[in-house]
Amino acid sequence: MVAIGASDPVIEQLIENDKTPWYRKPNLRTLYLFLVPCCLGIEATTGFDSSMLNGLQSLSYWQEAFNHPKGATLGILSASYSLGAITSLPFVAIVSDYFGRRWSIVFGSLVMVAGSILQAFSVNITMWVFARILLGHGFPYCLVAGAALIGELAHPKERARLGALFNSFYYVGALIAAGIILQTLRIRSDWSWRLPSILQLSPSMFQLAFIFFIPESPRWLVSKDRGDEALAILIKYHAEGDESAELPRMEYAQIKRALEIENESRKKSLFELFETPGMRRRCLIAAALGIFTQFSGNTLISAYLVKILKEIGYTDPLIQNKINVGLQAWCLVEIVCLALITPRYPRRKMYLLCTSCLLCVYTGWTIAQARQMTTGSHSAGIAVIAFIFLYQPAYSIAFSSLTYTYLIELFPFYVRAKGVAWFQLFSKSIGFFSTFVNPIALDAITWKYLIVYICWISFEICFVYFLFPETHNRALEELAFLFESQEEKDAIVKESQKQSEAFEHVEVTHKKDNTKV
Repeated sequence: MVAIGASDPVIEQLIENDKTPWYRKPNLRTLYLFLVPCCLGIEATTGFDSSMLNGLQSLSYWQEAFNHPKGATLGILSASYSLGAITSLPFVAIVSDYFGRRWSIVFGSLVMVAGSILQAFSVNITMWVFARILLGHGFPYCLVAGAALIGELAHPKERARLGALFNSFYYVGALIAAGIILQTLRIRSDWSWRLPSILQLSPSMFQLAFIFFIPESPRWLVSKDRGDEALAILIKYHAEGDESAELPRMEYAQIKRALEIENESRKKSLFELFETPGMRRRCLIAAALGIFTQFSGNTLISAYLVKILKEIGYTDPLIQNKINVGLQAWCLVEIVCLALITPRYPRRKMYLLCTSCLLCVYTGWTIAQARQMTTGSHSAGIAVIAFIFLYQPAYSIAFSSLTYTYLIELFPFYVRAKGVAWFQLFSKSIGFFSTFVNPIALDAITWKYLIVYICWISFEICFVYFLFPETHNRALEELAFLFESQEEKDAIVKESQKQSEAFEHVEVTHKKDNTKV
């Protein structure tokens, strides 16, 4: 384990002294208003996709259009979205770091709009799979840039909460898609599935409409030698335009010094993620987190809820879709609540609580489904649905509410986009694997497949306990040296203190001059 150090005392004290809530700060309030559709709403795209696919499996016209897919065919129809995401990962960090966070979101959104239109007018399996690969290819450009923008634009007081809310918007999209499918179930034509498919472009259209209402990342601007613009943004949004305020200058000093120290030792290559023991440790944790978020049993619910409901006796499409709507509404409520609560607590403890709860829920779920499928017990079927509902808050404790916050805290700025892309590589790869394999395994060994997840979640608990570092209550620039030497950690804090003393000296001199006048 890594020892927990104190955060930068200068910035910590300034934040503590700031008693004004964000909603009483006009500039910051406006920034957060536009961050909702531009960045927080990015996850709604994937939520819409997963929930829509679940619902489409209950529609007779979709089943007939694609010859009643099952097993490997159903797996590739669902998993091709993740396959598309994997194809984009070598380019995501390059686009985000070279062109900026905003243009990366624009490019990804345009690709997803094209994918949605192609998916809506698919006439065979090949066209559907290609459309979903296109959709998946565009998503990581938005996701990586959006997560970085939230961490780099948000005020230090709200950064953790906004990062936690990032994943919450998955269920905004999921609930909307579930409601749309429930209504299009009544349409007696192929438009019962084509209409939801074309509406999948909605989140991307919102991002394109509002993205240039928010500023570029100050950290990205500093890295491009545009420090004056970066400082102006920090003053406008973190000090409400008060040029005499100390906080934005301290943040600017930290950003600048952090980039200088990081650039002293790094090599500009594709392998900079692995060039030091500290970076290799970060990559191991990010890779594990990517696997954990997609292979903890969640893809069974997100992609194959209808299939599970059929196995336990719920075969009516109307009932299936009503359960899906109820589940997504429950998920949205619980994840928003947890997203506002869990960032207040130590990250490692939350991940341990999350994985432990998942183990308990999955064990109960497995027992209930085994009993229902062997005895036909209606009560056991209800218990399965109850455990599926209980699974969601257990997963959200950390995997939904803290993951992107944790990643932003884990990686230094100069590799932050690459670090999130590295996480996405494992997340999307294992997401593709689990989404593809799940229907095959469920057809072959039914409820016994759930035991695989019980064993895996047990391993997750051990990994988190021994290898996850604590990042709570530490400044982003200090966290850049989480695994590095104490000398490097002290250097960045010293730079902020020096800047603070210089600022105080100028302020005192200014007051003396005014007194003389």
